[in-house]
Amino acid sequence: MFGQRTMLAWLLIVALFAFQPAIAQVPDPKTGGSVPTLAPVVRQVTPAVVNISVHGRVREDNPLYRDPFFREFFDIPRQVEKEVNSTGSGVIVDARRGYVLTNNHVVEGASVVQITTRDGRQLSAKVIGRDPPTDVAVLQIQNPAGLEGLPFGDSNALEVGDFVLAIGNPFGLGQTVTSGLVSALGRTGLSNEGFEDFIQTDAAINPGNSGGALVNLRGELVGINSAIISPGGGNVGIGFAIPANMARLVMEQIVDKGRVERGRIGVSLRDLQRSANPGRNEGAQIAEVAPGSPADKAGLRKGDIVIMADDRPIRTASQLRNKIGLARVGQDVKLTFARGERASSLVVRVAPAVEASNATRPR
Repeated sequence: MFGQRTMLAWLLIVALFAFQPAIAQVPDPKTGGSVPTLAPVVRQVTPAVVNISVHGRVREDNPLYRDPFFREFFDIPRQVEKEVNSTGSGVIVDARRGYVLTNNHVVEGASVVQITTRDGRQLSAKVIGRDPPTDVAVLQIQNPAGLEGLPFGDSNALEVGDFVLAIGNPFGLGQTVTSGLVSALGRTGLSNEGFEDFIQTDAAINPGNSGGALVNLRGELVGINSAIISPGGGNVGIGFAIPANMARLVMEQIVDKGRVERGRIGVSLRDLQRSANPGRNEGAQIAEVAPGSPADKAGLRKGDIVIMADDRPIRTASQLRNKIGLARVGQDVKLTFARGERASSLVVRVAPAVEASNATRPR
């Protein structure tokens, strides 16, 4: 029995490698056979991952201002300026135009941004735009000649168990590559901003990796490394990346308009109440519909359970909130919803936030 299990395990490993085209085989002089390696895909993707050095000043609340004594007897400013010097990572996603994706928190307050490529070139860059709610920022390298970019992959196609590589500049050591699995999808609740749909991975992510690339074994960008959970400040196998599809939508709006125009359809959402909906485990439930809103005009009603948006499954309220919030104003979104035992579809046009302001916590 033990022999059969061992043989089955080896067959599974062989099959895994056989279906991962990015895993090459190199000769093993000791055995005369070959061993697997990820070196080819690493060589392919690492030129597009850069180090970012930021200098600038930010304004923050003065702790002394909170003290009534100091406010009354001293001329205490409400805010003070603080000098910022930080490092992080970024990903070249458009080599021709020099566009680099990174995290908002990497370049917040930046007045001078310097890019260092893998081959040691130091290039000036400017911040094209930042979006704090998604923690995405777009930079543009001033002289983009000779750059290599990383193609986008479809982060919606990721599954738990997929192999990924995390590439960045941890602790200022220089470019570093780690590997792991997609541990979970659709993680939320890491901040108060609300636009979260994190990919969780056990590929080592440490301070300095922020803004770096999460790459699949086809050499495609599937995420922007953003955060970790760690009691001691280092990697414990719980890292988070912004899905590439979300980052790409944000980038497109920033490049086109300089900012993100968030849409609304005039509903408030809540996660599915399973006790009240036996037999259904996923979906975003409509808690309220604002009268006269796009959702109202399209036919959505309180209690409807949205299960798909543009033919992609909707599992949670946060997922639908992200979908609508990142859609372009004027875009039509197809929603499939359950009302009682019946499933139906409708199309709702995304409106500017101000047009859906009558809704309770409109999304």
